[in-house]
Amino acid sequence: MACINAPDYPDEPEIEYIGLSKSTLDQNSLNTDSLFVTFSFTDGDGDLGHEPADTSRNIFIKDLRTGNFQDKFKSPYIPEEGIGNGITGDIELLLFTTCCLFPDASIPPCSAPDQFPLDTVIYEIFIKDRAGNESNKIKTEPIIIRCIE
Repeated sequence: MACINAPDYPDEPEIEYIGLSKSTLDQNSLNTDSLFVTFSFTDGDGDLGHEPADTSRNIFIKDLRTGNFQDKFKSPYIPEEGIGNGITGDIELLLFTTCCLFPDASIPPCSAPDQFPLDTVIYEIFIKDRAGNESNKIKTEPIIIRCIE
């Protein structure tokens, strides 16, 4: 006879960066280019996601160039069942391209000036569980944005 012990994860979600599907995007405000970002998660009490009717978002993507949220996502609802609700898995998100930003504020975003052919963005990612516990923050590797029209 043998017993399997439930995993012993903390109640706060923890995430770990896995990687990007590619490292270069063409700028555009019309979502014509994209990449996938993948990270793993653990949560000790297994309370990730919201009921389907709930529109709350619990995955947050911040553009570190501006400090603003690039996007917010809703993860699938994971019901809690019994004791030992520890869960783990991978999340893959589709991120659409963004505009180039320039050190000279007189140059409008999404333009293609000759003196700035490239921009770089790093995204910061974190998640929250239903209890409001916030995970650690992870960062993507630098993503090159080609400033083309």
